[in-house]
Amino acid sequence: MNLIEYSDEDMLAIGLANVLVGQLENTLFNNERASFAVPGGTTPGPVFDAMSGVNLDWSRVHVLPTDERWVPEDHDRSNARLIRSRLLTDRAAGARFISLYREGVTPEMAALVIAEELEAELPISVLLLGMGGDMHTASLFPGAPGLLEALAGDAPAVAVLRPETQPEPRISLTARALEGAMSKHLVITGAAKREALERAMRLPPEEAPVQAVLGDITVHWAE
Repeated sequence: MNLIEYSDEDMLAIGLANVLVGQLENTLFNNERASFAVPGGTTPGPVFDAMSGVNLDWSRVHVLPTDERWVPEDHDRSNARLIRSRLLTDRAAGARFISLYREGVTPEMAALVIAEELEAELPISVLLLGMGGDMHTASLFPGAPGLLEALAGDAPAVAVLRPETQPEPRISLTARALEGAMSKHLVITGAAKREALERAMRLPPEEAPVQAVLGDITVHWAE
């Protein structure tokens, strides 16, 4: 694990955006397309803002959420809504968005189809993750029904989780899909989350799911 510290959150957003864009550019130089998996939540918003206006061949970038709440894409809690409004604007509007939500079916039914479709996007070219204070990442929540299946080495690309602490089911990229990314980044802010990350390094993934994806990851942190 590599740790990069920034003087403040503004510098983190700019610095991390430059790193991600550079890696996407390098991927596109050597490949027909690049897959870019990104989280929801508030922390990555400024990073997305900094990336969206960059002159990149976004038409060859496939953007997908690391996880999704099982709500329509126009819902306030939808990760797709956040990604579309903060990242897929300006020049980045030309990127292809791959949704993890399907209307009118259960997440379990949709997961079968989505998992098959996502195999074409693996391995993920560039992965950006966040982490909660409970050491969850994507929607891999400690103790959530479905977690053990999502942590399995032979898991499909996505799994359905039903965290008791959350108001809706989740569909999430599994540990296999996340850990297999070519380039992995974790963005966290504040002393509490840094302490949580340090604690996660001493715990098994069943208790600290972020631990399952820390191999060769770069952590970007600001107070």
